[in-house]
Amino acid sequence: MISAFEQYFSSLQNKKVAVLGLGVSNRPLVRLLLEFGCSVVGCDKTPRENLDAEVLRLEQMGCKLHVGEDYLEGVEADVVFRTPGMHPGNPAIVALRSRGAQITSEMEVFFEVCPCHLIAVTGSDGKTTTTTLISEMLKAAGKTVWLGGNIGTPLLPLVRKMQKEDYAVVELSSFQLMDMTRSPERALITNLAPNHLDIHKDMEEYVEAKKNIFRYQDSQGLLVLNGDNEITASFRGNGITRFFSRQGEAYVCLKDGVIFREGQPVLPVADILIPGVHNVENYMAAIAMVEGLVEDDVVRQVAKTFGGVEHRIELVRVKDRVKFYNDSIASSPSRTIAGLRSFPEKVILIAGGYDKHIPYDVLGPEICAHVKKLFLGGATGEKIRQAVVNCPEYDPSALEIVDCGGFEPAVRAAAQAAKPGDVVLMSPASAAFDQFKNFMVRGDYYKKLVKEL
Repeated sequence: MISAFEQYFSSLQNKKVAVLGLGVSNRPLVRLLLEFGCSVVGCDKTPRENLDAEVLRLEQMGCKLHVGEDYLEGVEADVVFRTPGMHPGNPAIVALRSRGAQITSEMEVFFEVCPCHLIAVTGSDGKTTTTTLISEMLKAAGKTVWLGGNIGTPLLPLVRKMQKEDYAVVELSSFQLMDMTRSPERALITNLAPNHLDIHKDMEEYVEAKKNIFRYQDSQGLLVLNGDNEITASFRGNGITRFFSRQGEAYVCLKDGVIFREGQPVLPVADILIPGVHNVENYMAAIAMVEGLVEDDVVRQVAKTFGGVEHRIELVRVKDRVKFYNDSIASSPSRTIAGLRSFPEKVILIAGGYDKHIPYDVLGPEICAHVKKLFLGGATGEKIRQAVVNCPEYDPSALEIVDCGGFEPAVRAAAQAAKPGDVVLMSPASAAFDQFKNFMVRGDYYKKLVKEL
């Protein structure tokens, strides 16, 4: 019997297929399309002289390249694979759709052809750690797990290796979810707060995109939601809806330092290796998601051994009794707030970066409460400064603010100001795109600077 995967890609043979964006996640897709005899045009904004060797190899394999500033002009195709960061309302995509092109994405097709159990996680904060936790718990329970989506390896090219009893654990961004018309068996929204408003039309569009993770579930579907988050607390799924709450009663809740599920103790918070109350919430969410699939003793085993995900409150170095932490994933105020609350002492904070046009007011009181010296750089530096100085709790004698202009000067100034016993936290509350390709490159550069001190 022909698989859904073979059936789908065979249906594309002899069709014109455009792949918009030739980043790391779409390159395996191009190779797959070429394997099935498709006529492929790869479109990317990068000028030809700056293309890397792997993209040029795709051209040698038969992929026509349409690159440079006008890479979306004059594209003709029967099927278009949209890169996640490109809004479906982009004029070029609207024009292609009006001419009869089918618009899809690598993740949409994966949902259509995935042969195994499908678990998906989205949210504004905590989704990568929670997705990883679910994956680690399932692996520790002896399951075969495929981790991907917005994290890890592109999954579509791996479908032929997947077995029916396996688990695909997928992290999804709002951009990946925007056009989705399928939902997973088990879905989780960690929380929702203003984010990516530089690309989404407004907060309503962002929230509606996130809802697609459960919108198409049937009556057997499981939806797990954060009961402490004002937005997600109002959602209800088509099947079973369960809440986790650190602050009140819920299916998974916190009592006297222990995480309970349906009234039964599962995990003492003291057993969780990674710091921060937000990671307690991440464990609560994961525990709700793996119920019936993973024994509680396996959950406890993972909690005692899991050291966290890179760039998420990652201890980089201890030098002269100063601890340097990398929290480059914190591309929004809510992420930085969670990072600040992870430390019992006041920290030295490095913040600022690319402006996603989101409000920073909520960050002011948290910085006043948790920071003793603030070093700013990037486009959002002034926004963060204003959020702090406009805060009634702001005391200039207790909180020094230094405008450093850029990322590297801020890191060096923070390191120079630190004394034995201090914590230096790089948690920008901003995206990295003003100076770096992404938050991972920013985090790696921070670690390089710290290790050179």
